[in-house]
Amino acid sequence: MDNTFFPPLRSRKDFHLDVGNGHSLYVEESGNSTGLPVIFLHGGPGSGCEDYHRQFFDPKRYRIIMFDQRGAGRSTPHANLEANTTAHLLADIELIRTHLYIDQWVVFGGSWGSTLGLAYAEAYPQRVMGLILRGVFLCRDEDIDWFYQQGASRVFPDYWRDFLAPIPESERGQMVAAYHQRLFGKDDVARMAAAKAWSLWEGRTASLLTNPNVIAHFNDPFVALSLARIECHYFLHHAFLEPDQLLRDAHRLAGIPGVIVHGRYDMICPVDQAMALHQAWPEAHLEIVPDAGHAASEPGIARALVNATQDMLDKLL
Repeated sequence: MDNTFFPPLRSRKDFHLDVGNGHSLYVEESGNSTGLPVIFLHGGPGSGCEDYHRQFFDPKRYRIIMFDQRGAGRSTPHANLEANTTAHLLADIELIRTHLYIDQWVVFGGSWGSTLGLAYAEAYPQRVMGLILRGVFLCRDEDIDWFYQQGASRVFPDYWRDFLAPIPESERGQMVAAYHQRLFGKDDVARMAAAKAWSLWEGRTASLLTNPNVIAHFNDPFVALSLARIECHYFLHHAFLEPDQLLRDAHRLAGIPGVIVHGRYDMICPVDQAMALHQAWPEAHLEIVPDAGHAASEPGIARALVNATQDMLDKLL
């Protein structure tokens, strides 16, 4: 792990929170119990939090709250799609906030976490003290098509070939729909094969330089199943957002201190998405990292994010 990060940190306490519809969320706190509260929103949707995510924050000054979203990580039931939409996740964030008696907090999210963070801040701007976003994903149809239909396929034709492999040629004109059939079919072997192919496509393309640790994480069957099923479910339904919703409602972010960090060579979420958000939200500081792709663990991205969390302390405390 790059020495840009704060030292490894254990959670101070954790619990499961019943949010209804059979879902129980894993929630944890670390750092200073009286520090500036920050909520970490993981990507995917469906990937879950990792231990190193705590290391973006100064543990002496931040009260770090992380949770695994519905169906992801240590939340139960695993990979479950019932009552699992963007609206449900926004309600979960609010429930966690009130459960922990927090009035306002900093919101930190990357990739899908940036989508969710934007949607939350636009719905509840009065609850957001600051907003730090990495690898902006606007979840428009064109953004989903770039990665799952045509675009990134031309940059990584060898990896794309493996992504195509589970899908008959006659169905490749609608890759998300074709994967959905297999990820939600009755054939257990086909379902797991599709999940690993879906997840590995993302893991292989996440970094500017191949990172075996990132690939191993995405190739883990437990991660792959929830990531593939939940992502496919969300993307088939346009992320349960209205067309251009996040840009349309960006005016609601006025007055919220913001930082946008994006890798110049991000092939999962191309940098034009960060540029579009910055144009709609010019108050935010945009940093394009020149030697990075999409992954939060890349040194340049990590350095920019740690700097952002430190600068946010200076602004708010």
